[in-house]
Amino acid sequence: MTTTFTSYRLLASDLPRSIARVSEEPLVARETAYFRETVGNIKSIDEFMADDRVYRYALKAHGLEDMTYAKAFIRKVLTEGVANDDSFANKLADTRYKEFAQAFNFETHGAAATSFDAAQQKTIDKYMRQTLEESAGADNNGVRLALYFERMAPRLENTYEILADEALAEVVRTSLNLPDEFAATDIDKQAAYFEDQFSLADFKDPARLGDFIDRFTTLWEMKNPSQGTLDTSALFGTQGAAGISPDLLLSINTLKLGGR
Repeated sequence: MTTTFTSYRLLASDLPRSIARVSEEPLVARETAYFRETVGNIKSIDEFMADDRVYRYALKAHGLEDMTYAKAFIRKVLTEGVANDDSFANKLADTRYKEFAQAFNFETHGAAATSFDAAQQKTIDKYMRQTLEESAGADNNGVRLALYFERMAPRLENTYEILADEALAEVVRTSLNLPDEFAATDIDKQAAYFEDQFSLADFKDPARLGDFIDRFTTLWEMKNPSQGTLDTSALFGTQGAAGISPDLLLSINTLKLGGR
């Protein structure tokens, strides 16, 4: 049986080829063709949200697929945009919403918002990467976590962003060989411990990031030797993290914490 370490390395060693394989899957190809042909004709937030296929495709591309039901929330993100520092998206610690509003920037560009590359090809590229990660998770969720961490870690600005994202936190806790009970300890103490163990600057260095992920995949395999397909879907998206109350997680996710 292929290990988590080996499976991750096979995909990560040639991401363009891995993504190309995903893009050829019938459902992916069909939804992408529809998005490519349709998105440029959408001229308003109302039209964008009314076309369920375009709307879902765009949300999935930005890792927000589990928020498709929250249309009032997403409408607020898009309506207020990102030009104002006090806009809704800019106040959220989860940068995915800001990036989503930047890609579909109706607030600034109006009817021309979907004509830009960010709303078209870059969204398609993001969708393919998301789909690759989900596909990898169908075989081994440790691989999905590793690919996700590889993509997200270089953008981290503070350790509280890790704690607000259970998938990232799972990778870090596993890499540091921490017990499950650690997730139930005080948030500030968790953040301080992470800061003592590694520097976020290391994740901007491909070699050091690779070493960290290698450690994760090795330890994940040791902890889950017969559970490569262990369901970790609840780690992705907006679900509450283990040991963190919903109210606290919301507080973390709705405050721009800055570098602490």
